[in-house]
Order: sequence, then structure tokens, then C-alpha cells
Amino acid sequence: MKITLLAVGKTDDSRIEQLTQVYVDRLHHYINFELEIIPDLKRTKNLSEEQQKNEEGKLILNKLEKSDFVSLLDEKGKKYSSLQFAELINKRSVSGLKRLVFVIGGPYGFSPEVYFRSNSKLSLSDMTFSHQMVRLFAVEQVYRAFTILKNEPYHHE
Repeated sequence: MKITLLAVGKTDDSRIEQLTQVYVDRLHHYINFELEIIPDLKRTKNLSEEQQKNEEGKLILNKLEKSDFVSLLDEKGKKYSSLQFAELINKRSVSGLKRLVFVIGGPYGFSPEVYFRSNSKLSLSDMTFSHQMVRLFAVEQVYRAFTILKNEPYHHE
């Protein structure tokens, strides 16, 4: 199985980008992992929130394959503990799934078409984080999941 984190927009803070890359590099020890960035839309000041979501949605959908299991990182998604999240990843990997895709949308969320295409929604917290921070947290949690599955001492209960 391959895991892809698909995110809309670049990271403006190089420190967050460097920290995220630390976990991306660590993940390669466990699984084929890719962080793929969809570039920011140009001239968004001329677009309504709905138009921006729809345009970003088209870009997201173009990156997905028919066989992908797509999980949106969404504030209304299901919350998991780190142990539950590890078990979720384990279930997906043993199911014969080719690619698990986590998607972080733009500042206004996802278009209806992206919600329709998704297989699940996942929330990292009731709190709101910047999209740049969500990338770091998501990659760290995937890394943590693999250390849990391998009984490595990274995670403490």
C-alpha cells in the first residue's frame, strides 16, 4: 500500500516545512509515502469562496485514482486516538488497498464533488489549525501509527 497526503497550497513557513519533511523521511522506513502539494490558485480575490472550493476541488479530483481510498481531513470528521488511527491504517493496509489518500483542502474546505468522492472524513481535533500545521500533525500521526504497529518506543500510553 502507498499513503499519499494531498494538500492544497504551499507552506509559507520554512520551519514547518522542514519539520514536516523530518517525518516524511522517517516514514519511508515503513511505507511508500508521498506528500503532494497542489499549488495555490492564482487570482483568488476575483473568486467567491464557493468558486475557490470548486476550482480546488477539480485539482484534487484530478489527482485521485478510481481505486484510491480517500479520507478528507475535515473538522466534521471522526476523531481517533493515536492507537485507533494506527489500527485504521493497519486495516487498510491488510485489506489489499493500493493507495490510501489523506486530503487537506484549501482555506474554505472542500467542494461538494470532493465530499461525494471521499470514502471517509477524519478530524485531528476540535481546535482549528492552520493548513500548514495540519500537514505536520497529519504526517506525524501517520509516522506515530507505524511506530505503534511495530511496537517501537515512540508512542507512550
